[in-house]
Amino acid sequence: MSTEAPPKATPTTEKQLDRVTIRFAGDSGDGMQLTGTQFTKNAAAFGNDISTFPDYPAEIRAPAGSLPGVSGFQLSFSSTDIHTPGDAPDVLVAMNPAALKANLGELPAGGALIVNEDAFTAQNLQKVSYASNPLSDGSLKQWNVFSVPISTLNSRALEGLGLTNKQVDLTKNFFALGLMFWLYERDMAATMAWIDEKFSKRPEIAEGNKRALKAGYNFGETTEIFHERYVVPPAKLAPGHYRNITGNEATALGFVAASRLAKRDLFYGSYPITPASDILHQLAGYKNFGVKTFQAEDEIAAIGAAIGASYGGAMGMTASSGPGIALKSEALGLAVMVELPLVVVDVQRAGPSTGMPTKTEQADLLQVLFGRNSDSPVAVVAPATPSECFTFSIEAWRLALKYMTPVVYMSDAFLASGAEPWKIPSVEDLLPIDVPNRTEREGFYAYRRDETTLARPWAVPGTPGLEHRIGGLEKADISGNVSYDPDNHHRMQLLRQAKIAGIAADIPPLDVYGPPEGDLLILGWGSTYGAIRSAVERLQARGASVAHAHMRYLNPFPANTGDVVRAYRRVLIPEVNLGQLSMLIRARYLIDAIGYNRVRGKPFRIAELEAEAERILATLGVKVA
Repeated sequence: MSTEAPPKATPTTEKQLDRVTIRFAGDSGDGMQLTGTQFTKNAAAFGNDISTFPDYPAEIRAPAGSLPGVSGFQLSFSSTDIHTPGDAPDVLVAMNPAALKANLGELPAGGALIVNEDAFTAQNLQKVSYASNPLSDGSLKQWNVFSVPISTLNSRALEGLGLTNKQVDLTKNFFALGLMFWLYERDMAATMAWIDEKFSKRPEIAEGNKRALKAGYNFGETTEIFHERYVVPPAKLAPGHYRNITGNEATALGFVAASRLAKRDLFYGSYPITPASDILHQLAGYKNFGVKTFQAEDEIAAIGAAIGASYGGAMGMTASSGPGIALKSEALGLAVMVELPLVVVDVQRAGPSTGMPTKTEQADLLQVLFGRNSDSPVAVVAPATPSECFTFSIEAWRLALKYMTPVVYMSDAFLASGAEPWKIPSVEDLLPIDVPNRTEREGFYAYRRDETTLARPWAVPGTPGLEHRIGGLEKADISGNVSYDPDNHHRMQLLRQAKIAGIAADIPPLDVYGPPEGDLLILGWGSTYGAIRSAVERLQARGASVAHAHMRYLNPFPANTGDVVRAYRRVLIPEVNLGQLSMLIRARYLIDAIGYNRVRGKPFRIAELEAEAERILATLGVKVA
């Protein structure tokens, strides 16, 4: 059948908005991640500032239509600078009763609710314990409900293509996407081109998805249920070339860039684990840049191979999440002992053990700092946004190469899968990090250190005259021979510790957004950046003496950290753990830092941090306007 639009039935008005937050939700097989990603790409190409939060189930085959199988994708797009995917959606697109029940509680009263009414069958309602149909029993009266027979209309649009019922059903997400494109006045051309490329070998599938997309758009154009369309103008971003990027994509690109800046091949040994696996998938596509990827049989083999690659003169690295980091800990201690450059990526997820493997958490900080036997110091860096993942991938390697040390790079599930616009840097602006191998025989000792960095020389196997011992046994200072001398062991422990501590002189000071002193400092690290910065901006706009500092370097801390935290009457540290940075700050600087700790597998909301800050200010006798 034709999907061309007939004449408009009723006129619609156009309304301009500064920001809109949409959540697509459906069964794990309904393509909600794809739908959200395509709308995100469209918004990025249009020039909006964007932030996303994919939220998908851990179960591989959760029962269709069940609550554990609900998959969601929230995106916020704006004409102004934004830092989070929004506290709550303005629009909820629910493809079935399970999606409605799982997400309705987060849709504010008056929000728009678009539902696939065809999915609200007696069987599907029973699966999620709905006693009656919420589309007809009056329970949704506080929301603006738009009930659309998506499955039926989509099936009609695809008649004559010869597709199976299952194939037709799999395209209904594009109907929903087309409807949202119409509602927010978005062009479909880029998505049409993507469909043609994606399904180039299956033209009938490509045609089905394109018909579904057009059918959804044309339904919006012809139906009488929508009386307004919305426009979110482009954001005023700094001039440059931008692309939409996730944290894992930025991480992989950063490591490739570091390899080229260091003029060395990159070796990546990894064992698949959610949510770190995407880095392996990304890096596997860069063989033309000298990247070698190795999917090991287990976590221990992965880090062992990476250490071996570094010993051979390559940039050896590995990645995992919390459970895998635990398995890698003994070998990470070996890298500390042999003092080789190594980068270990920890894309944190909710634990302990398997925990909630597709949900976010930032509770591995103490593990990467202290989760090895003996005093075993490593440098630790943590990006704050998806685009910063590129910058800190390079920074992790700069430190590893310059100081001949393992560096742990800490991301998390929210950063890894979340997306935002990334201003593509000029290659000329990226500083080289080339550290040559030792080739000079005269004066060579395996553990004779550079006077500034305390790094030992990097001599690769096969270099004439530079043979030396390697392994986990303690080394004699300077010579590198095996040593059991107690005084030597004490000296080597101090040297390894001093090398990491000395990095503080080579990293930027802790930056403060807001007044340099005042009533309240909100201190954070990792992916809490967006919610903290947004809450502080709101509080400052209301006249509060509140500042924000965010730590990208977690070992060592920036040199001015003590001065910063002592400049405020109170320090609040929000973390998606039970208080790990709070413990470190309190112990190091002897201040009574206040923790705000929630481990729900979800990022913080702006409103909850704003409310906690107000509560603390009230204890100081400060009332915020």
